[in-house]
Amino acid sequence: MSEKIQRKKLQISKGFIYVLLAIAAFLSIFPLYWMFVMATNHNSAINSVPPAFIPGKELVTNFSNVLNTIDFFGAMWNSFVVSTITTIGVLFLCSLAGFAFAKFQFKGKNVLFLLILITMMIPPQLGLIPQYFIITELGWLNDYKAIIIPGLIDAFGIFWMRQYISSNVPDELMDAARIDGCSNFRVYWNITVPVIIPAFATLAIIKFMYVWNDFLWPLVVLREQASQTIQVALRLLIDNYVRDNGMILSGTFWATVPLIIIFIFLNRLFIQSLTEGAIKS
Repeated sequence: MSEKIQRKKLQISKGFIYVLLAIAAFLSIFPLYWMFVMATNHNSAINSVPPAFIPGKELVTNFSNVLNTIDFFGAMWNSFVVSTITTIGVLFLCSLAGFAFAKFQFKGKNVLFLLILITMMIPPQLGLIPQYFIITELGWLNDYKAIIIPGLIDAFGIFWMRQYISSNVPDELMDAARIDGCSNFRVYWNITVPVIIPAFATLAIIKFMYVWNDFLWPLVVLREQASQTIQVALRLLIDNYVRDNGMILSGTFWATVPLIIIFIFLNRLFIQSLTEGAIKS
């Protein structure tokens, strides 16, 4: 009888967990669904009480209005180029820095790492004005270098890579590689990089989404409409006199789709890397 009671309690606890997960999944997906509903309806349906909860028939019309108002695909391409280059640079440089902090001993290492962590507590808005003066002196206004180069070093990326390398790359494996004649960079490239692919996937998701969604800094340094990123271009959909919510949400929804695709792709890569590592071990 005790075993039956324990099984029932286990089933009840599992059912309760599934219910909580279902509620959390619904709360996570509903904003995206609601955005899609508004992107497919006319203003009258959006502003009605109660508002529409079912997708309408204005998806093509609203997106056509977006294309007639802004260079949507051009801005999407600009964001994709900037986000991709910045993410690749962050993965390489932050993994190198994390590798050095995790596996090398040098004078002032702990102090330097602490200073890097302190920069994570400083709001990025505080550095907006001095960073703008530097970009102006370098002549990088209306140039993608003004967005890409300042974003190549990420304090969280260094911290994340350092922690992951410390706990997942054995010192014995590195010592064996050095005995075989590997240089420090070859140890990093041939030994460390294959192990930290899951960390790469996680950091890539975070950094790509951050650069893609960044609005303030691109708005400051990219003044020409042809070079604007998607977040800056979307603000042109807001008219001072007539607010077409269907058009605005249509542009916002389609600007979110690449992020969803990138997230799904890298999330699968993350799971696949963990599974391969478990099988090899």
